[in-house]
Order: sequence, then C-alpha cells, then structure tokens
Amino acid sequence: MPDFSQLEQRIGHPFTKPGLLAEALTHRSYLNEHRGYAGAHNERLEFLGDAVLELASTDFLFKKFPAKPEGELTSYRAALVNTVSLSESAQTLGVGEFLLLSKGEAKDTGRARDVILADAFEAIIGALYLDAGYSAAEAFILKNICAKIDEVIAKRAYQDAKSRFQEVAQEKRGITPNYETLSEVGPDHAKVFTVGVFIGEKGIAKGEGKSKQEAEQAAAQAGLDKMGW
Repeated sequence: MPDFSQLEQRIGHPFTKPGLLAEALTHRSYLNEHRGYAGAHNERLEFLGDAVLELASTDFLFKKFPAKPEGELTSYRAALVNTVSLSESAQTLGVGEFLLLSKGEAKDTGRARDVILADAFEAIIGALYLDAGYSAAEAFILKNICAKIDEVIAKRAYQDAKSRFQEVAQEKRGITPNYETLSEVGPDHAKVFTVGVFIGEKGIAKGEGKSKQEAEQAAAQAGLDKMGW
C-alpha cells in the first residue's frame, strides 16, 4: 500500500479521514484482483468531485470575466476541466504513483491512462469536499486547475483542434486545410480511422480515431504540434 501522506503533502491537506484519500485513488479494477480489500473504488467520489469542480470553475470564470458571454465562458471551462487538463494536473501532483490499479490497468498508456488519472483527480476533489468542506476543495481547484486560464487563452486551447488549425493556417499560409481519410481498418463495430491533414497538397500530419471526426481532431492536434502553432 502506498504512503498516502506524501500525496497529502503535495495536495496541501492532511486528511482527518485518511480512508477518503485511499478511496479516491482506488480504481474499480483493483478490487477485482484484491477480493479481500475492505475499501471502495473511487467512482462515487469522482461523481461528487465532478460536480464540485464544475461549480468552482464556473464561479471562478464568472467572476474573472464579467463581460464575457455564456458561450465563451463555457468554452473556457471545457478547456480547463477536460480529460487532458485534469490528467496533466494529476501528473504534476504525481497522483499516478499512488493509484491502486489492477496489473492490467497499471500498464495502460495514452488516452486510457489519461482517463484513469483524470477520474482520480476528480475523486480527490470529492474526498477533499467530504473531509474539509467546499472551501478546501475550491482552493485545491483554483490552485491546480483555474490557474491555467491565462495559458488556455494564450494557446487558444478553448477552441477545438480543427478550429485552431484552420484559423492559424489561414492566418499564416492563407489556405484552408483539408482532411483526407487514409485508411479504415477493423470490423464495423470497432473501426479505426486514419486521417491526414493537408495544407494545399502538402501532407502535414496524421491522426487516428474511432470515427472520422475523432481522427480529424487528432490529425489537427498533431499538425499544431508539428508546426509549432
């Protein structure tokens, strides 16, 4: 069992009910391999933490940008609290070192790992709320999530990748990028699409996804990364 006190120090809160933090870090898969484990998995805390996160981030944005319309605030919030953002914050805290996972889940990488970390981060918020109230959870959210807002705006991360790539391509090259499906593999119920993004006739990057739309977004993000936009 990990020494959760180290994570408490990083979070900045010594739990009066240590079992809450252990629960926040327990993935359902761990219970399947450890039938005698007395603790619970983190899905209920994640459910609670998600609601607290939405309220705290919404309140923060509402107060910080009094002149912004609802649509822009919604886009900002989505960029702050999406899976990638939460996963990055969890990684910064080193949450992955303390997760209780099955052997199989512990090997996950990429998107699957991001989801596990993001869920655990929300569960930690839920645990903080139960242990010390809304103010403690809000302070944690402001420090680890809302503090990213200037970077989100500077990088236009509140726009989806396709929109950002198109806007910058038009600005820098005067051309609207186009997308081409390069391959489709797998059975109908589990296809994987590979899409390329092009500026004119020049191929810029490729992306994969379970739908053409998802693959296009992945290609656009890869294009942004490759071009340094």
